[in-house]
Amino acid sequence: MGDIVRDSEVVEITEPPRFGFGERVMARSVIRNDGTFNGLDVGVVLVQKGDLGYVRSIGTFLQQYYIYAVEFVEHGYQVGMRAKEMCTLDGLPDEVIDQLSPEAQAFIRDAGKKQVEEEEEQ
Repeated sequence: MGDIVRDSEVVEITEPPRFGFGERVMARSVIRNDGTFNGLDVGVVLVQKGDLGYVRSIGTFLQQYYIYAVEFVEHGYQVGMRAKEMCTLDGLPDEVIDQLSPEAQAFIRDAGKKQVEEEEEQ
């Protein structure tokens, strides 16, 4: 654990989490296995920049940071991520959505339709 870089000036857990359960997110950077993802070697790429997922749980690390378990449905697994490594896809203005890749635009539109359908069924 001697190689953990800790910014002692930042204590995220004094504020509420930036993301909520079920929130749709997109990876802002490449995420590699730091040794906490079982079954793959350290350094293997787990998530590519732009991959899309859902926040499934929220924990903490070092009593300082929030760690979000993000499920990447396309890959079939969950990855622990920090807030700075992702951005929300929920509630984005149309002008921001128009700048996203076609895959991201379809993800946002399709997930929104599914949510409306589920609410109508209840």
